[in-house]
Amino acid sequence: MAADTARLRRLQRLEKVRAIARQTAAREAAEAEGTLAQLTALAERTARMADAYRAQAGPALAHDLRQMESFASGLRGISRATSGDANRARSLADRKQQALAAAERARSAVEDRAGAEARSLTRQRQQLVLGARRAVGTGLE
Repeated sequence: MAADTARLRRLQRLEKVRAIARQTAAREAAEAEGTLAQLTALAERTARMADAYRAQAGPALAHDLRQMESFASGLRGISRATSGDANRARSLADRKQQALAAAERARSAVEDRAGAEARSLTRQRQQLVLGARRAVGTGLE
C-alpha cells in the first residue's frame, strides 16, 4: 500500500514537471511566432521600399541615378536577407509548435497514468474497508 501511495506521489510530481515543461514550450513557441511576425513584416516593408525606389523616375544626372540604383539594390539585398531570416524563423516556430504538442502529449499521458493510479488506490482502500468488517449473521440469510 505504501509503495502504491509513493508511486502516486511520484506520478503527481512528474505531472507537475511536465506541466512546467509544457508552459516553457508554450512560451518559447509564442516568442518564436512573435519573432516570425516581426521579421515577416520587416521583409514586406523593405521589399515595398525597394520597389518604390526602383519605380521612381526623375533623377536627370547619371550620378543621382547611380546612387538611387545603388540604394535600391542595397534595399533589395536587405529584403532578401530579411526574407531568409523570416523563413528560418518560420521553421523554428514550426519546431517550437511541435515541441509544444509533444510536451502536451507527455503531460496528458502522465496525468492519465496518475488518475488511473489514484482510482486504483481508491478501489484498493475501499476493498480493504469492506473486507475488514466482521460478517454478521449466518450464510443462509
